[in-house]
Amino acid sequence: MISPWQRRRQPDDVPTPVAVAVSDFCRRAKAPAPAQQVREALALLTEDEDFRVRALTDGEPETSPLGPFAVVDILRGVTPSLAAQRQECGYYDVVQELAQVREEKTPPPAPAPTTPVFALPSSPVEETDARTGRRKSAKAEAAAVQERIAPKKRTTDAEDADTAAQATLAPQAPEEEEAPRFLKRELPRPRGRFTRVEAQRLSFFELTRAEGKETLEAAIEATEHRYSLLRTLEHRYNGPRGELTQVDMENVLRQHGIMETLEARERHNIQTAYASQRGATGRVGWALGLSPSELQRLTHALKLEEEVEALRERFRNEVLATGHLTHRLDLLGRDKYLVDLGIQKRFADALRKELERLAKDALPDATDLHSLANVVGRKHGAPAELVTRAFERLNLTEGLRKQLSAQAQSPSH
Repeated sequence: MISPWQRRRQPDDVPTPVAVAVSDFCRRAKAPAPAQQVREALALLTEDEDFRVRALTDGEPETSPLGPFAVVDILRGVTPSLAAQRQECGYYDVVQELAQVREEKTPPPAPAPTTPVFALPSSPVEETDARTGRRKSAKAEAAAVQERIAPKKRTTDAEDADTAAQATLAPQAPEEEEAPRFLKRELPRPRGRFTRVEAQRLSFFELTRAEGKETLEAAIEATEHRYSLLRTLEHRYNGPRGELTQVDMENVLRQHGIMETLEARERHNIQTAYASQRGATGRVGWALGLSPSELQRLTHALKLEEEVEALRERFRNEVLATGHLTHRLDLLGRDKYLVDLGIQKRFADALRKELERLAKDALPDATDLHSLANVVGRKHGAPAELVTRAFERLNLTEGLRKQLSAQAQSPSH
């Protein structure tokens, strides 16, 4: 019976996309792990279970922390909350050691029960050829063996040994051949010339020393927020209990008295980004390299919710109060921006009413929809193409055509 914590494949056989997905999932679950640990955890699963891994890692973590072995445990049926408790208490560190010990103690594959081709039988008893499946006599087997190993001299006591002794010696020869292969499998495999090798990480206590303050100040100047600072430091330093976490990093910054410097830099970057992106939260996150959840947590940590909302409200009012027709027609095509501000429907309704009024005033001077767009655009300084596109996007085309047709059929016209 195979133990649930026993390898089903070698770590290097794990597909790289699956390993990368699990590594990113663990980072989002606040338990980042090195690449080798991720591959060792995924080696506990078979290739047929890779699609279940991707299905789990494509979503957001339900709880934290969750390491790579916790991901495997969840796929085995454990609840995420229980897996998080096991992650915190060090349960999966024991699991990793157990998997390595069991791999070392795993015996090599059982040898075939047939007599090796280099063993000379002492009796004319017919043996089965492992390749052809046919029975061959002792003379035929001896002749074949002599042809294959003629350059070598082998001494054997086959003439004096009984059949039981031969059965004991027979399975030992494959074991002697398998032993080097088992040891070789555990050795580091050759690496390609373009393979990246992670640098050795420094101790966490290097950051707690006085010299670590200069290192942290230089890192703060090179980053825009605490999440990018953590991604920079976690590749160079270990944490006090394994991987460097955001809590560990913030504690060190407060210890050196430079947490306020980082917060001031983050506050300035967020205010500048919201002003330059005109209140669009999605584009602010993209500009700062933050996910929506990270941007929300950072805004909450800096207590900028009211200031950010005030900026967004100012840009909402500017969009709705824009009087220039060309600018409003151009904003009509920026659906994502209007949706981000939450005013798409209000803006579209207001622009529809205005275009209906402008088109009604220009109807006497137009004969078709194209000429109507030209008249409206000429009177209000807007391109006719934008006016035509607005008629179509706001579903005004059919109604205007009917009004133009009725106007053409009217005797007064």
